[in-house]
Amino acid sequence: MNRPDIPGLVGARICHDLISPIGAIGNGVELLGLTGAAQGPEMQLISDSAAGAQARVQLFRIAFGRSEAGQQIRADEVRGVLRGAEDGSKVRHDWRIETPAPRTEVRCAFLAILCLQTALPRGGTIVVTRTADTWRIAGAGSVVRLEEGLAELVLGAPPPATLAPAHVQFALLPEAAAALDRSPVLRETAAGIEIGF
Repeated sequence: MNRPDIPGLVGARICHDLISPIGAIGNGVELLGLTGAAQGPEMQLISDSAAGAQARVQLFRIAFGRSEAGQQIRADEVRGVLRGAEDGSKVRHDWRIETPAPRTEVRCAFLAILCLQTALPRGGTIVVTRTADTWRIAGAGSVVRLEEGLAELVLGAPPPATLAPAHVQFALLPEAAAALDRSPVLRETAAGIEIGF
């Protein structure tokens, strides 16, 4: 008997329960703007924050939630999630895949993106490409660095008991890749850091 993906179910449940109220806040702010009842920088701040939170929850839902075999995600959906999650961030994303992709593989790509975001403390660009069945997620910026021990986690080292919540994606990526019968690779390049699977 296969054990259910408990962490994925927890992530999916949290994101599912948050996405509706955050969306409702955004809709409410939009309605207030249409009626002219509320204008100004305060309402813009609330609107932008709600939109950013909704995009982040959608990104987390794919990265940390459960992925069913056979599910596909369209390229425009992925770009919309990544574009929305860029608000307030110095990191930009360039999703260069034009066709729908299996959700299980997009999940791995999103986990890799989250890994590379931590390596770009001053911002930069993350480019995602796929050739046949090989994915490549490359991060570049003016400063590129990973904290000690994180690269080893991507390659499958056991996570320490002291793993920080901000680094959980490093421990989850090899597990998600293993479910696809793949192993992540991480290499430093002249331009930055690259993760493949």
